[in-house]
Amino acid sequence: MLHDFVTLRDLTADEILGLLDLADDLKRRQRKGIAHRLLDGQTLAMIFEKPSLRTRVTFEAGIFQLGGHAIVMDSSQSRLGERESVPDVARNLDRWVDGVMARTFSHEAVVELAEHASIPVINALTDKLHPCQVLADAQTLREHKGGDFSSLKLAFVGDGNNVCASWFNFAARLPLNVTLACPKGYEVEEEIHAYAQQHAKGEIVVTHDIESALKDADVIYTDVWISMGQEEESDKRKRIFAPYQVNAKLMAQAKHDAIFMHCLPAKRGFEVTDDVMDGPQSVVFDEAENRLHAQKAIMVELMRKDDDGLSRKRRARLKF
Repeated sequence: MLHDFVTLRDLTADEILGLLDLADDLKRRQRKGIAHRLLDGQTLAMIFEKPSLRTRVTFEAGIFQLGGHAIVMDSSQSRLGERESVPDVARNLDRWVDGVMARTFSHEAVVELAEHASIPVINALTDKLHPCQVLADAQTLREHKGGDFSSLKLAFVGDGNNVCASWFNFAARLPLNVTLACPKGYEVEEEIHAYAQQHAKGEIVVTHDIESALKDADVIYTDVWISMGQEEESDKRKRIFAPYQVNAKLMAQAKHDAIFMHCLPAKRGFEVTDDVMDGPQSVVFDEAENRLHAQKAIMVELMRKDDDGLSRKRRARLKF
């Protein structure tokens, strides 16, 4: 039973599909102007150690549309583990708000928040994982390619980073075929790769051969070559990843109706060219929109309270 949203591994296949169905329903309601104040009067604390456009706007707009309120805490206010310990931050927020969203460098900090808070905690990005992005991407994938993930091949081109790692976790729950094409030394963490291989419902492949990765691909996905915190490696990474740029020639190696996905922000002219980003196969802004709907589904699922005013997680904690 879902209490926090830290990694897609914590969810069953049915729970992931349930969130996607809820996200679709919330999107439908919003587009038809149907009120959906399912979290009326609730407050979400939003912890940011990294700057953000999509995460900040979609979570803050999302909780407002659900009838709630957001409190934004940047690194000068929170400084997890520095100004005070992560458990102490969790125990304080636990007394004041109804849920926590955290966008941090350290994945362990989000794990600690979830462990020590009896309110739901949502991983809005860590250096290790980005599950909110992949849930929104999966919603987008269903919209453009249908709901049968087992018939699809996603080729992730570039760095085996936190987004790619979350795709591997997704493929350990639902039958999506995922291939990572990356330079040597830039693969997904070995533990994440091994877990995905062990539990895969489809095919999991890691290769350094771009051509084989793109063969029969329904989706080409890429991300920035230089993530926050890697700026000192900028010149090296640009040189190493240059052959992995997603351009028109590379797109032509996939299926003729393949779609292009990117979690954004994009460094145009580096990992992707303008003609692909702005071309007819690109669905990047559909993905960005669906961050709003998918994250609203996560908040509703975690923060919705029972007749006694308790969330599922808080009720579970009271039993001990």
